[in-house]
Amino acid sequence: MKIWSILLSCMTLFAACAGGSSRHTTSASEGTQTAGAEPVEYTFKVVNSWAHSTTAYTQGLQYVDGIMWEGTGLHGQSAILTTDLTTGKSRELNRLPQSEFGEGITVLGDKLYQLTWQENTCHLYRITDKGLEHLRDFRYTGEGWGLTTDGEHLYMSNGTETITVLNPDTFRRERRITVTLSGEPVHFLNELEWIEGKIWANVYTTQQIVVIDPRSGRVEEIIDLTGLLPEKEQTSTTDVLNGIAYDKATQRVFVTGKNWSRIFEIEKIKR
Repeated sequence: MKIWSILLSCMTLFAACAGGSSRHTTSASEGTQTAGAEPVEYTFKVVNSWAHSTTAYTQGLQYVDGIMWEGTGLHGQSAILTTDLTTGKSRELNRLPQSEFGEGITVLGDKLYQLTWQENTCHLYRITDKGLEHLRDFRYTGEGWGLTTDGEHLYMSNGTETITVLNPDTFRRERRITVTLSGEPVHFLNELEWIEGKIWANVYTTQQIVVIDPRSGRVEEIIDLTGLLPEKEQTSTTDVLNGIAYDKATQRVFVTGKNWSRIFEIEKIKR
């Protein structure tokens, strides 16, 4: 069976099991997409890897000018961290209050945006030499999951098949993208990354990344990362694949997971 068929089957099964869970509610979307060509399927090759904290419940990942930015989740543990991959030195820049569950982050210019899961709040910070200066909060309806930018707009996921395009100055919705695979909606879109004009997205609870055309919403590629984290490095706290970052200067792609022991640089290999 093709990867995309397995992916759709897994999402359908998980949706049925999730039932009415608030974490997986489906929002209305604008427009529908017709079935197109089947997505191209890829596996992977590990190019390099670096140590990653097994207590970092990764929600957002972004690589900027040699520094890896990471947003983590869980109540009482949600923080924003930076890591210099060359030295391995990490720094915690802020920690959310116990009542907030951090989600996706993205850096745009000298600003950093941080979503929260069910608190309906995006925190906006200015990046300074000393760390992060809180500027303001934006409010939104529904849940916050993943966040990325194309350098002009923000793209936000909420665990459904919808990606919302937002104005970075006002956080107002400009349009919605309905993500489909062979004409079927792709639910549980999680962490996002903008890579060379496409949106890469983790699909929650799977080992797959989907590559999305932001104009049509169609999934053009599926990257299967099954087996990326060796079994010998997995523990009882190891959670799902989540976290995609891109080094535009060298075209390196980084991925990790929640409480994973490694950050990997991968190269996609066509099946």
